Amino acid sequence: MTVRSRSAASPALVVRHGAEAPAGAVLLLHGGREDGLEAPPLLNLPALRMRPFAGALGRAARGRPVLVAEGRYRHRGWNGARADAARDAETALAGLRARFGAIPVVLVGHSMGGRAALAVAGDRAVLGVVALAPWCPRGEPVAHLAGRRLHLLHDEADRVTAAGDSWEFVRRAREAGADATGIPMPSGGHAMLRSAGLWHRRVTELALETLASAPA
Repeated sequence: MTVRSRSAASPALVVRHGAEAPAGAVLLLHGGREDGLEAPPLLNLPALRMRPFAGALGRAARGRPVLVAEGRYRHRGWNGARADAARDAETALAGLRARFGAIPVVLVGHSMGGRAALAVAGDRAVLGVVALAPWCPRGEPVAHLAGRRLHLLHDEADRVTAAGDSWEFVRRAREAGADATGIPMPSGGHAMLRSAGLWHRRVTELALETLASAPA
């Protein structure tokens, strides 16, 4: 089942797998750029990079009332104080709520999408975040993450975003009351192409375990 919705004020929300009446959802948020007000191109490589994760999650959740969806952005970049990717992630969460009700959600975000996921994880629907090679600038807010389950996966050889920033974010999030874990990955770099199967398996396990932790 694939459903797309787009307006001038909201990103697309693409449903990749799931039941008509889901009991929970995994929302994937792809990467982008630090700056860029232009719309993402039709051949959107950061979005395509998340497609195998959607497939792995869909296969693992087969037979369960779990929805797997992907968010889309209006702009390619974060764009400073505009935080466009985070605003679009909020809109995607609102779209899930409007279509499927108040179901629990786990966010899976890569790079800029990881930053967006962590930024909006205070939403009442969000149980936790699985962040992949996330962009975690020093000083990012963490107070809103109390009670959330966070898993930050990073290859320390990543030359685009810094694993050390992820581990520092985990430390600060724990102090704020989050159940936060940093997971060093043995390879994959930023694009997660080497050992891709390992990344897919770990993300699938962590996302579905977190979703299963929702109160009945």
